[in-house]
Amino acid sequence: MENILLSWYDGLIIVVYLVGLVVIGLLLKKKASQNLDSYLLGGNNMPWYMLGVSNASGMFDISGTTWLVTILFVYGMKSVWLPWLWPVFNQIFLMVYLSAWLRRSGVRTGAEWINFRFGTGRDAQFSHWIIVVFALITCLAYLAYGFIGLGKFVEIFIPWEVIAPYFPVEVSPEFVPHVYGIVFTLFAVFYSILGGMLSVVWADVIQFVIMAVSSIIIAVIAMVTLAHSSMVVPEGWFSPFFGWTLDVDWSGIYAEVNEKIASDGYSLFGIFFSLMLFKGILVSVAGPAPTYDMQKILSTKSPKEAAKMSGFVSVVLFPVRFLMVAGIAVLGILLYPEVKSSMMVGDRLDFEQILPVIIKHPVIPLGVTGILLAGLLAAFMSTFAGTLNAAQAYLVNDIYCRYWRPNASAKQISRANYLSGIVLVLVGIGFGIFALDVNSVMQWIVSGIYGAYVAANILKWHWWRFNGSGFAWGMVAGLVPALIFPLIFDILPLYYFPLILIISIAGCLIGTYMEPATDREVLKSFYKRTRPWGFWKPIQEEVQREDPGFQENRNFKRDMFNVAVGIVWQLMLVAVPIYFVLMDKLYFLASLAVLLVTSYVLKKTWYEKLED
Repeated sequence: MENILLSWYDGLIIVVYLVGLVVIGLLLKKKASQNLDSYLLGGNNMPWYMLGVSNASGMFDISGTTWLVTILFVYGMKSVWLPWLWPVFNQIFLMVYLSAWLRRSGVRTGAEWINFRFGTGRDAQFSHWIIVVFALITCLAYLAYGFIGLGKFVEIFIPWEVIAPYFPVEVSPEFVPHVYGIVFTLFAVFYSILGGMLSVVWADVIQFVIMAVSSIIIAVIAMVTLAHSSMVVPEGWFSPFFGWTLDVDWSGIYAEVNEKIASDGYSLFGIFFSLMLFKGILVSVAGPAPTYDMQKILSTKSPKEAAKMSGFVSVVLFPVRFLMVAGIAVLGILLYPEVKSSMMVGDRLDFEQILPVIIKHPVIPLGVTGILLAGLLAAFMSTFAGTLNAAQAYLVNDIYCRYWRPNASAKQISRANYLSGIVLVLVGIGFGIFALDVNSVMQWIVSGIYGAYVAANILKWHWWRFNGSGFAWGMVAGLVPALIFPLIFDILPLYYFPLILIISIAGCLIGTYMEPATDREVLKSFYKRTRPWGFWKPIQEEVQREDPGFQENRNFKRDMFNVAVGIVWQLMLVAVPIYFVLMDKLYFLASLAVLLVTSYVLKKTWYEKLED
């Protein structure tokens, strides 16, 4: 019994939080069930800053936070580059121009957008089905990703031997995390299925407040502890700069950390960084994947507000999240000799245990533990609910309402939403049971699945001749190797990303020239409403002949300048809170100065020039 570290008021905080989620779902159930737009998009009537906080809350996931703590512990400030694996700077491309382009469509989902771009012909129907399948695979991967992190996390705080006598069936030790995952998943399922996007956004805002309080508390505890201790780390740990090799050597300090570095495969960091940047730019130019991020963009009131929302995500997410990440990592290094034995999983040292083990440590006062646990559970709930809502949108809007019940009543749509949510959760849990760990799923998502997405989704924005056949075959040509290569290659998925890309480009080109160009009227409608830059000359000329007052988009250079400045700006939003917790005055002031300068530049060259 002594292993349960939650006091009664810690437990009360968590119970109040979970009950609050249920109440939110019940209160918003009626409003969300008015029609499909109310359920999936909140009626396009929510403020951009609420959607921004909600989107940030969805990205503040427990599994990702576990990974960020681990890499900061191991690699120091050189870890600030590793989130580019996602890549996190895709939010900058969205902020600068892509969110506005996407929102101008006025559609409900990414699959519906395909018809806006390619029409309703046979090739467009093929593309529609491919994007629905891709969206569901991606969403299920994210559900599994969050599910694994939650189960591993909760098990540390509530040992199974205490629960086992009251549980109706015997559970093998390897499945204990999944039992915990299922229990807490049910709360996220309840409020997200009942209230749809409205419920997700309101719960996310409340959850983000809890996470912000948790992050500040952790940061303060870490800074107070650091002020009375000496933190021993490898040479160069405080510096974000690197050469062709990583040059982080824990020998003579905690030598076993070097084994973690070797197993991660990041040692040849120059090559790894080049591939990461190359892939990251391509993924970002391709636009948002059909997950909760896209749904939040489509839920905004206007293109201008969509751009503001995407920019606000970085402003609220990174400072708050990295206060927590830095605080846990600092405490992990300072307390490592004490907590090392608690990080053992069998005969293996699991560095993904740093976050829960530190929160379990007596350095975190009783009472505060409950707030921190509620905050981290909130992170899981937010990600899970947002992803579930996005997946439901594809099943209900793009399959049920399109092919089965085109004239479905509000009551029938509500039932379809509830049923699809339950099915998706069950399948997502199944994915989670068979997945290995957080890092393996993360690597597969960001370099495998997204590798399949890149080529077709860059061309759809920027090349007029690209048609539905090219999109469909490009996606298939990328998705098949993305699913197969992990079974063939025993390397990081990032290293075979170029091969997936080449195969996918070949599929795009072959598919495009197998069929005629998309109907001219569809192309003109898309071009006139979206106003993209790129290779649209023939369509531009036709539009201008019909509407001499139409002006093509000439903002390519300005957009690319703002993207470059924005990436530096976002990186400083990561560095500033970390250096603040580390109390490194020189690096903190330098990072803060760069942040202020880039903020001013973006105000003048991006914010003041936003338009619908």
